[in-house]
Amino acid sequence: MARIGVYVCHCGTNIAGTVDVAAVREFAAALPGVVVARDYQYMCSDPGQDLIRKDITDLGLDRVVVASCSPRMHEPTFRRALESAHLNGYLLEMANIREHCSWVTTDMPAATRKAKALVAGAVRRVALHEPLEERYADVTPQALVVGGGIAGIEAALKIADGGFRVHLVEKEPSIGGQMAKLDKTFPTLDCSACILTPKMVAVAQHPNIVLHTYSEVEKVDGFVGNFRVTIRHKARSVDMQKCTGCGTCWSKCPYTAPNEFDEGLGKRKLIYIPFPQAVPNKPVIDRERCVRFQSGKCGACQKLCPTGAIDFGQQDELVEETFGAIIVATGYTLFDPSRGPWGYGRYPNVLTALQFERMINASGPTGGHVQLQDGSTPRAVAILHCIGSRDQNYHEYCSNVCCMYSLKLAHLAKEKTGANVYNFYIDIRAFGKAYEEFYNRVQNEGVYFIRGKGAEVASKDGRLVVQCEDTLLGKYREIPVDMVILSPAMEPRPGAARVSQVFGIQRSPDGFFLEAHAKLEPLKTATDGVFIAGACQGPKDIPYAVAQGAGAAAEVLRLLSAGRVTISPVVAQVAEEICSGCRACLPVCPYNAISYHEGFKVVQVNEALCKGCGTCVAACPSGALSVSHFRTPQVLAQIEEVLSV
Repeated sequence: MARIGVYVCHCGTNIAGTVDVAAVREFAAALPGVVVARDYQYMCSDPGQDLIRKDITDLGLDRVVVASCSPRMHEPTFRRALESAHLNGYLLEMANIREHCSWVTTDMPAATRKAKALVAGAVRRVALHEPLEERYADVTPQALVVGGGIAGIEAALKIADGGFRVHLVEKEPSIGGQMAKLDKTFPTLDCSACILTPKMVAVAQHPNIVLHTYSEVEKVDGFVGNFRVTIRHKARSVDMQKCTGCGTCWSKCPYTAPNEFDEGLGKRKLIYIPFPQAVPNKPVIDRERCVRFQSGKCGACQKLCPTGAIDFGQQDELVEETFGAIIVATGYTLFDPSRGPWGYGRYPNVLTALQFERMINASGPTGGHVQLQDGSTPRAVAILHCIGSRDQNYHEYCSNVCCMYSLKLAHLAKEKTGANVYNFYIDIRAFGKAYEEFYNRVQNEGVYFIRGKGAEVASKDGRLVVQCEDTLLGKYREIPVDMVILSPAMEPRPGAARVSQVFGIQRSPDGFFLEAHAKLEPLKTATDGVFIAGACQGPKDIPYAVAQGAGAAAEVLRLLSAGRVTISPVVAQVAEEICSGCRACLPVCPYNAISYHEGFKVVQVNEALCKGCGTCVAACPSGALSVSHFRTPQVLAQIEEVLSV
């Protein structure tokens, strides 16, 4: 018979405040196979773990049950304690009497009764546990970063500086992301281009960085340490080796289209570079609009290119590489305010915050002049906060940065035009370093603050009118202005669903990528070796995005430096003699860990990809699949014992 030790944790008053710990210990001591039962204030502490180690040695325990918090929190801790006493770590079972008992009720008798049932189930189950051995796989010493915004740039530079090769993939023709569009950054009012451009150039010149612009990740196979990634290089129609970036082609192109970089306020040529500081500083042809591609005419760029770099016959190219780890930093997009009553798309002088950023930028469509549609300077400007955020009709979450960049725009509008500037806000969230001081500075500059969300923008007597309820004065107000600037919510990029499928990343209900643990693992994902950084995880400002990029790089460097990864033995297994080859398990596996072997007519499990979630076991009609450590006899014994108490 197994010799089992049971250890009941108080967790301070987290458990002991609601569960009668002494009663649970006495109950456990009387269960079959239990040699010793103890309780302790903090079982996860060193003295608590020493109790377990000493009993394993002195009493010859061969199974251990710990009744404490969620296994997600401390199962690795207690496994290490067993292993340090020369007992296999998988001969451990945890009963979660905190989240499942003490945190869900204030009824002590009920909580104690349930704790006894969970402990009884754990004791019955641990007797059926088998020792399992972890395995290891080598790590390919290079990393992939997807997304060339500030978070991705920071991550790539940190990994490259750490001595490892890194590939940076960006779907746009240039790296830089949304930050490249900004004029100034809050609260220091640094020139955005002045602090971003050196990092972009450093990426292009770093010997350990391979840059893939105008490219997308097509497919990801493999597992942590050995991801096989297919990258599609979209055809630029320009030979990057021959092109010198002289500018003859785009200066001579006779056709124009709306400039995406200027948020539609200006025009660009059909062969273009996105902005003057673009990296790489090589053009791309807009094939969907180019007259040469649509009608076979023109071709001026090819005729005039002094190096013969224009290549209309260029095709997309697929490149396959293997990486040890991946960082996804694909950024965000802005809420489309034309969906609401703020006049965007109907009135020409209603702009988004990014459009205003481009307008006040010296390299923008107006050369830095703030002007209305008729070319005049506005005398009154309204800035509306929380457009599409903190709103049950659109996004309930706070977009985190809108308050501060609205304050920055208020400062810049006042500085550039001398106009009366009105901020319509719910409340001001100035939470970061020097943010409150910047808020006070803008107030002292004479900017008006109206506490009330701008409900609607209308046109009256040739001017725009912002309607709101002033919650400080307690009355409805209409403020006439010449220009309205909307501060839209940050939201997931349109391609987030596809990216989540390609990389095996889960998404939270708001659509952003989901971290493994909100507090303790904010950069990891459910897929080992795949990390997230920046605004693809949720709204955040530049300092926070940079910090996350550096943090994700540290995770990658730790993994690459180790040279090998541990593969969990808790994985699905196939009884091939029973498998009918129906393939019902293939579409339900969230990790693409199961494949069908055409020769043997059975399914096979890639143990390096499998997470042991058990979804395939539930889908298998013939019972051919099982998960080690969660086999049917083990689970049924636990259920029977829980129900018997």
